[in-house]
Amino acid sequence: MVEIDENIAVAETPPGAAYFDSEIFRREVDRIFASAWLGLSPRDLPPRFIEPIELLPGALDEPLLLVTDAEGVLRCLSNACTHRGMKLACESGPARRIRCGYHGRRFAMDGRLEVAPGFEGAEEFPRPSDDLKQAHVGHWASVPFVQIQADQSFADWIAPLSPWLDFLPLGELRFDPGATRRFAIEANWKLYLDNYLEGFHIPTVHKSLAAALNVGEYRIERLCGGSLQIGIAADGEPVLPLGDNHPLQGQSVGALYFHLFPNTLFNVYPWGVSMNYVNPKGPTETEVIFERLVWKPELLEQGAGADLDRVEMEDEAVVEATQKGLRSRLYKRGRYAPKHEAAVHHFHRWWSDRIR
Repeated sequence: MVEIDENIAVAETPPGAAYFDSEIFRREVDRIFASAWLGLSPRDLPPRFIEPIELLPGALDEPLLLVTDAEGVLRCLSNACTHRGMKLACESGPARRIRCGYHGRRFAMDGRLEVAPGFEGAEEFPRPSDDLKQAHVGHWASVPFVQIQADQSFADWIAPLSPWLDFLPLGELRFDPGATRRFAIEANWKLYLDNYLEGFHIPTVHKSLAAALNVGEYRIERLCGGSLQIGIAADGEPVLPLGDNHPLQGQSVGALYFHLFPNTLFNVYPWGVSMNYVNPKGPTETEVIFERLVWKPELLEQGAGADLDRVEMEDEAVVEATQKGLRSRLYKRGRYAPKHEAAVHHFHRWWSDRIR
């Protein structure tokens, strides 16, 4: 039985405040997302190219530039000029240099300051702070991840997946841009994850998914930096081709559901991987992005990985209704179900440690 500590900060007074309080949201942005690894859509940029992006709009709103040099090496630079902070680029396109349209300051494609008109004779100029800051970049398969303030290395963050995905040929996963979905949800980002992190609701909310899984065998593993939910396939449904040394070898696994803190979901099915990003946009607004990396397209509409849009709509309905219920003056926080909500509790403890 999982040890449950009921007295963690997500259970603040009034009940549910962590899900709608603007001050708590501000602390989340500063203490969690400013140093988080955040996923981007896969892209194939040509050499000597720049693409401006806003990282986590509505929360971080960090202006960045994805930049490739002559060899095609991808970097992520600040999109704020080091003189007055003006955005350096607003449109994607080929480039050999990065030039500020305000006072003419010019940077190399690795962020180094090359030219600064008007600063002739300035003392101790240029300094390292006059170069564009670089964000950290990591890749899983073809998916780029960005971190703007150093905390955990990408290798350490992604490491919990390794022993469970030895069967998955990352080089054969193909990004399907036509399958990308963006869902706007009127609920706090944590509430969406609370729902994701337990299979407790599958029999009552997801009838089609319940038919594809042996719900009685559904179980949870807490990982360092996240969690894993294991879905055993119902008879006759497709299963993952687990290797001989896999921790679940010999079991008919229909899906593996990974959560890496704070907001990245890897849903592994026999056809490939559904990447989900649970992006906060405000205390009670969330955007969830679905992206698909396909390995075996012939299995796309079979088993636990079928009809994901329908499952998402069912999840959104209960999450939005719960967000409204948390405002109730008569509601007093419920307890954690030890068997089913261990991953929820694990996430809450991690969150609490960072917000206090």
